Amino acid sequence: MTQKQSKGTAVVTGASSGIGAVYADRLAKRGYDMVLVARNEHRLQALATRLRADTGCAVRVAKADLTDKSDLARIEALLKDDATISLLVNNAGFGSVTPLLASDVDTMKSMIDLNVTAPTRLAYAAVPAMVKRGGGTVINISSVVAIGPEVLNGVYGASKAFVLALTQSMQHELADKGIRVQAVLPGATDTEGWDIAGMPKGQRPPSWIMPAEDMVDAALAGFDAGEVVTIPPLQDGDDWTRYEAGRNELRQRFAHSRPGPRYLT
Repeated sequence: MTQKQSKGTAVVTGASSGIGAVYADRLAKRGYDMVLVARNEHRLQALATRLRADTGCAVRVAKADLTDKSDLARIEALLKDDATISLLVNNAGFGSVTPLLASDVDTMKSMIDLNVTAPTRLAYAAVPAMVKRGGGTVINISSVVAIGPEVLNGVYGASKAFVLALTQSMQHELADKGIRVQAVLPGATDTEGWDIAGMPKGQRPPSWIMPAEDMVDAALAGFDAGEVVTIPPLQDGDDWTRYEAGRNELRQRFAHSRPGPRYLT
């Protein structure tokens, strides 16, 4: 067992498996105490036992369904009231590959509740408390479909575009207040989420799929490098730099009192 000086407490949502469980492992090894949030308490307890044995960190389990208002409110209260919390990983979410005409709108509403409403409310709970404490970090797990909404289900793409936009806005507003933010945009990652989304493992080309461990390690390397947006599968980081430069140049051209000439008749 390795003993480490705590860097505060990290809260990871969706921590029972996949990306969230790997984040919990890596952050515990970096010296954070942990709060593990998910619906599956059995898996959370097993992970907590392993992390305590491997790292010596303090680990708490918070069983919660973040689409349930009372459960979500309980995690919000934790983020506001626990003065040890220094890092939030907004990871809980689910996806879909079905097109609009084949999708159930109530399932889409649940996706919005988990992918959009929950991380928004948790960020709004965590950040003011972190500012009062003198600093903190929020890592939001988005997806490459945030900039490619045509690839999978449109509501899923829109939800992840929201997460990216929220993160960029947070960076703009909070950089001078001691708050670090990062959006992580995974590509296809080897997790159970694909089965839930409707594309079981046998239907996915192996060349698409990145192990969750590699994805998280790359995301943390991007965090260490100071990136606000980290895209682990992107092979040339300059591609994103050029994309962002073009976007920022374009947004400078919107302040006009009259429509563009092409619209004048």
